[in-house]
Amino acid sequence: MIALFTVSPMDKGESLSKYVALVVDLIDRCGLEYRLTAMGTIVEGDSDRVFDLIKECHDMMASVADRVVTHVSIDDRKGSTGRIQGKIQSIEDALGRKVQK
Repeated sequence: MIALFTVSPMDKGESLSKYVALVVDLIDRCGLEYRLTAMGTIVEGDSDRVFDLIKECHDMMASVADRVVTHVSIDDRKGSTGRIQGKIQSIEDALGRKVQK
């Protein structure tokens, strides 16, 4: 399973990086493969571990904010692994060239 998710505090003003960094630290230490992007984080792993991580991230943010919004998008393809890079590779193969990452 791969999941793209964002966890955002809604009561901390315009600049959120110090709050998001708390969540990214948790993700970085979880042991799952992930990619941080400018608009969210993509994580790959067993569905139980992915869902547990997303809940931990939400709870972490809720410990420092009175209002938290979490968005999740899931792609669950049975028997498939390495999809964070594999999906990009498939596009590059179709284009016949590398794309910006």
